[in-house]
Amino acid sequence: MTLLLEPDSSVAEVVAFAVGTDVAVLDVTPEVVRRLEHDPEELLVVVGPTVDLQLALELAETLQVSRPHVGVVLMRSRIDVAVLGQALRAGVREVVTPDDLAALGAACSRSMEISRRQAGAAGASAQSRPEGRVVTVFSAKGGCGKTTVATNLATALAGGGAHSVCLIDLDLAFGDVGIALQLVPTRTMTDAAAMLGSIDEQGVRSLVTPHSRGLDALLAPLEPGEIERIDAKVVGELVRVLRRMYDFVVIDTPPAFSDHVLAAFDASDCIVLLATLDVPALKNLRLTLEMLDLLGYPRSSWLVTLNRSDSKVGLTLDEVERTLKSPVALQIPSSRSVSASINRGVPLVLDEPGHPVSQAVRRMAEMVVDRVGRAQVNGAPANERTGPLHLKPRRSLALLRRGGGR
Repeated sequence: MTLLLEPDSSVAEVVAFAVGTDVAVLDVTPEVVRRLEHDPEELLVVVGPTVDLQLALELAETLQVSRPHVGVVLMRSRIDVAVLGQALRAGVREVVTPDDLAALGAACSRSMEISRRQAGAAGASAQSRPEGRVVTVFSAKGGCGKTTVATNLATALAGGGAHSVCLIDLDLAFGDVGIALQLVPTRTMTDAAAMLGSIDEQGVRSLVTPHSRGLDALLAPLEPGEIERIDAKVVGELVRVLRRMYDFVVIDTPPAFSDHVLAAFDASDCIVLLATLDVPALKNLRLTLEMLDLLGYPRSSWLVTLNRSDSKVGLTLDEVERTLKSPVALQIPSSRSVSASINRGVPLVLDEPGHPVSQAVRRMAEMVVDRVGRAQVNGAPANERTGPLHLKPRRSLALLRRGGGR
């Protein structure tokens, strides 16, 4: 269908007849933008002769950035060098006069053909690049080192530019990724919330803060109160776009089964589950594993990890695994160097690549790559193969809030 922006109904009727295809007549620019947001398959906008030239050029400039495959054909009662120059700079494909309806029909046909070719090329490019993998780092107890593990894991996966990685700080109230990486964002998850329903690659690029080669970060709000403005649907929409842009998406989370966290779990190919060698952390991890079982997340996506695993607290690995009723996949030792690297704002895997903690994180990265590689079937995340899991967490969240999720 062609979108025709023309407030004069009598003019719109003549133009619509000349275009010769299904035409939706709109009388204001915002309606055109909204229509394109809701129907991304639209390929042509015709701007009628009575529309103000400046408004027409602003619309063309907007579409050139946000919807480059959409063609704009501009109608003007008088065409001169100045008008043609302005139209060309704004991204208008052709300019025709309203008294030459045959030329209008031909211009629309040419623009549609160009758009179809562009859309086909973009589709082929998107299909040739496999979707990225999503890794969520979670612990139901605070203080287990989620942010430290998430930032170092993201850095290790990036490998100095070998892969593209986006690290999301989903601890919306008290996120520390920005501090851990010494990043000062200009935009945060709050700005992503404002894009809900129309998040695209261009929008995401405006949200992320670059850190190092291959690694970008999407940071938590600067004020804890802003969490109320961020719907959980933002997480799923963001991740769908980020998958197309990055090889890996790593998500740091708060210590709670919130709607935002469950949305991250739904989108994840691998879930890194952290605990330390203390009874409260192990108890919370055991309950977490039981809850993930209840909600239907496949065990093949779990990566149970002990952080500060060499702490002398009287617990052995066998006792931990019996308590958890699950094997521990990886152990990360404790070290004062970790705290020092956080204070410097440089991930330890960059600051001291040979450190035992750095080596353990790189092993984690290798395990993640291996696990998501085996879990991937025809480019779909593991969770998508086992049915509509996104329904189950939403239904069971009420149990969690009543304390009946055991």
